[in-house]
Amino acid sequence: MSPRDAESESPSPHPRAHLTSRAAVLAIVVCAITLSLAYPVREYIAQRRQISALEAQQAAVAKRVAALEKRKAQLGDDDYIRREAARRLHYCYPGRTCYIVLHDQKNGRGGKPSERQRSRPWFTTLWKSVEAADHAQR
Repeated sequence: MSPRDAESESPSPHPRAHLTSRAAVLAIVVCAITLSLAYPVREYIAQRRQISALEAQQAAVAKRVAALEKRKAQLGDDDYIRREAARRLHYCYPGRTCYIVLHDQKNGRGGKPSERQRSRPWFTTLWKSVEAADHAQR
């Protein structure tokens, strides 16, 4: 047996510690790196969320702009303006026969005024509405 073999077989006088100084330094360095990267990573994630929200907002605004451009093109079209004037303002072009329905039986709108309304002149109704509005403000 050589002296070297005898050394390796004999137990060492100091048992090896579970946590060496190198391991402690390594743990501290890893913790420091983790802590130094935590804030930038959090900011990166927050900025990605903000970018996503802004992209969604930009898409909504682009959609609104497209709708407004379409409306602008409609309002520049003379045929569209004529159709809208006839529909909304009941405009009747020369050479056409137009009809206005005074009584709609399905919905119960329009029709003859009540007996009480026919007995009063229009200015009486107007004056009563002015008085009612005056009393409502008090």
